[in-house]
Amino acid sequence: MSVTASELEDFRAETRAWLAEYCPPGARGPGPVSNGSSKIKLTDADTLLWLERMVERGWTVPNWPREYGGGGLSNDEYLILLQEMAAINARPALSSFGTSMIGPTLLEFGSEDQKQRHLPRIARAEVEWCQGYSEPGSGSDLASLSTRAVDHGDHFLINGQKIWTSGAHHADWMFCLVRTDPDAPKHEGISFVLLPMDQAGVEVRPIRLISGESRFNETFFTDAVADKADLVGELNKGWTVGKRLLQHERSGMESLVEGGAKQDVMSLVAEAKRCLGMDGAHLADPAYRDELLKYEMDNRVFRLAQRRAVEESEGGTPGAVTSIFKVYGSELQQTYYDLMLRMRGVRGFGDIMSDNDQFTGSELSGTREWLYYRAASIYSGSNEVQRNIIAKRVLGLPD
Repeated sequence: MSVTASELEDFRAETRAWLAEYCPPGARGPGPVSNGSSKIKLTDADTLLWLERMVERGWTVPNWPREYGGGGLSNDEYLILLQEMAAINARPALSSFGTSMIGPTLLEFGSEDQKQRHLPRIARAEVEWCQGYSEPGSGSDLASLSTRAVDHGDHFLINGQKIWTSGAHHADWMFCLVRTDPDAPKHEGISFVLLPMDQAGVEVRPIRLISGESRFNETFFTDAVADKADLVGELNKGWTVGKRLLQHERSGMESLVEGGAKQDVMSLVAEAKRCLGMDGAHLADPAYRDELLKYEMDNRVFRLAQRRAVEESEGGTPGAVTSIFKVYGSELQQTYYDLMLRMRGVRGFGDIMSDNDQFTGSELSGTREWLYYRAASIYSGSNEVQRNIIAKRVLGLPD
């Protein structure tokens, strides 16, 4: 259904007024964001109130159909909502693998039963998901995965191992690629299934990272059960579903609304002034100032490119062009935290020094983020693999 320019202006005015009245002060700017996990309890009053209000309006997933808990917004309306949220620095009420990855994939490939059972729970922030893709011997060559799922009538029994399963220790459900025909060529014989994490056949072991945190996990399956009703798409055709989900992950669509939850170059400059104890005097250094300005320009170009790709996709997720977002976005993240670390000087190495008592919580957190984002160019498909995709499927270069 097309929306006229006049109707869009009315929607903008209504949205602006609603956000001004109902977005709590504590939901503006950096702060906690729900991921829907039943195992993580939010305690911040404004964050909880904001989530409740956005769920009621369907704006945790604004462009999903209303029948699945969404806001039913057109692409143009969705972009207006993002703009108005950014204008008041409102952070998203919900950000999860459910909203950005499995939800859009189910909208495209899921049965009506699967949509009715899973999507409203995601929209209401009642469940968080994790991704069962990589294995110890199957990372960049994901199609060589060996985790087996054997047909047992109304369910599959799954045996094998996944690794680098982000958030598995907090997840309620997993979307998982499994091999259902071991005799087929490696890109065939793979199926895409959904399974609950809270069952005897699933064991999660957190991996302690150099940053000191454990966002990643090893996940072991020993006769884990996935119902046949949760086979997404056709049996042995899961590679198509799995690739499409990665495009949703790399599209950056959800990041368009995350401006209020992420620090940008302005907060980076403010942090520099605070850390240096100066009124911005250090920013007078031409070389240093040029680096900040280059980051700001690169970041704005990136956001504009994302927005244009979303607009041109007519509400869907762009295809192979999402690999450009992955490469450029991950390198921008690394640049951001490199600049942040350099601004703090020796204060930026709190987690590496032997005596952490002398560092503030913000300084320690900054060091952990810098360490964590060293992996940004590897996870979600390494940048080397993404450049191959860009070369072949975007630029049309020969093999």
